[in-house]
Amino acid sequence: MKIIKRIAETNYVRSAIKDKANLSAFKKRPSIRVFAGISVMSISYLIGWPVISALGAISIYLKKPLLIAVGGPLTYGLSHLVFLLGMYLGGIEYAKVFLRWATRITMEKLMDKGF
Repeated sequence: MKIIKRIAETNYVRSAIKDKANLSAFKKRPSIRVFAGISVMSISYLIGWPVISALGAISIYLKKPLLIAVGGPLTYGLSHLVFLLGMYLGGIEYAKVFLRWATRITMEKLMDKGF
């Protein structure tokens, strides 16, 4: 396909393939900031659906539907903000390494199949 060929011609894809982008950065010990970011992201999952489920159960038990109608979206929004804080703390370093590797692998497979 023409679109695959055009994507393959971009500098990002060409450099990822030429440099044989890999996941070697994951072998290094992460910094305290990265550990903090991962911890905060983990907490965001605890804030998310488990708390919303508990709010739903309490809402049914107390027969107060507004509790889940208002509290659910607010809790979910808070969970999302906490996750974003974790992403900020964790940094983009590992995401860039992973995306560059994934780009190389995907494009090599697509080009091998003749797309």
